[in-house]
Amino acid sequence: MEQKKFEYNQDSNYDGATMGMDMNMGMGGCCDMNYAMPSQTVMCQPIQECPQERVCHRYMCYEVPHIMPCNTRVINHHIYRHTYQPCFTTCEENVVSNVYDRKCCF
Repeated sequence: MEQKKFEYNQDSNYDGATMGMDMNMGMGGCCDMNYAMPSQTVMCQPIQECPQERVCHRYMCYEVPHIMPCNTRVINHHIYRHTYQPCFTTCEENVVSNVYDRKCCF
């Protein structure tokens, strides 16, 4: 609410007492008002209004770098192919046999 100023209006014959109005009415008796003289402005004490709140939404954008480790695993496959080549060898074995003739002298 705006603070109200009471001004003397030269066009009207303003007098709170003759208009049947109490000058302090609605102000809690805080107004020290003398009858206004021409070209004189009378100010009352400030009136404490109910506080108002304005809400201002502010959006803050942040760039957040992330370090993401990425490992490359190299797997070496060693493949052994076994091949067989025949390698011929020979061996000798000597077997001895004894043959006895019949003899009559036994």
